[in-house]
Amino acid sequence: MEMKIAVLGGTGLIGSQVVRLLGEQGHDAEPLSPANGVDLLTGAGLDEGLKGAEVVVNLTNSPTFDEKSPAFFQQTMDTMLAAAQRQGVGHAVILSIVGVDQVPGLDYYKAKVLQEDVLKAGPIPWSIVRATQFFEFVNAVLSWTSDAETVRLPATPVQPLASADIARAVAQVSVGQPLLGVHNVAGPEVFTLDELGRVALQAQGDSRTVVIDPTAGMFGVVPGDVLTAPADAEITTTTFRDWLAAQK
Repeated sequence: MEMKIAVLGGTGLIGSQVVRLLGEQGHDAEPLSPANGVDLLTGAGLDEGLKGAEVVVNLTNSPTFDEKSPAFFQQTMDTMLAAAQRQGVGHAVILSIVGVDQVPGLDYYKAKVLQEDVLKAGPIPWSIVRATQFFEFVNAVLSWTSDAETVRLPATPVQPLASADIARAVAQVSVGQPLLGVHNVAGPEVFTLDELGRVALQAQGDSRTVVIDPTAGMFGVVPGDVLTAPADAEITTTTFRDWLAAQK
């Protein structure tokens, strides 16, 4: 049965793929973003965009990863939930991070926990999809603590996945009944972050050396294996090396 699904952040990396997948399944997936007059901070255009929608999927992200990010998620979630209630939307979905509630030392992770909590306390039946890190973000992670010769990375265990795989999971949850819970999704392989960096650099013909530095970058404060798949996670099939090969 065709559903109208509003996708906030529907022109981004994940959102554009979710919109395409839902359209291929015969649904009316509407990307909502500033490009078509929807501002989630102010609420401008939001009621019109949600009119007639059965589901709203929020894939927007804070423009910063620092102490300013909680205010972004608080305001945008409050705005979205109020508009969704006015328009009679029956299901709200957000994308979060595996292990997000176990890393209190990261401002951005605390902000994502806040986003989850606002959703849970809100008036709309809800679902949360938590994903591990995306393959597409590996180069950004490398750039945070690198120079011309060296990349410094902690040996934090990660279990990354392709954005295409998380988009499929989000699309699937969006057309189902509200979970009132969390659906975890992770990639098929566990790497330490320094090992992942070496694989990525080698594939790109980059001769820089990866050095283990427990304090380097955003993931230096992550304890243990909290960024790997919990026991109930959906495990995707695209490996990092296969994904890298497909980018060439």
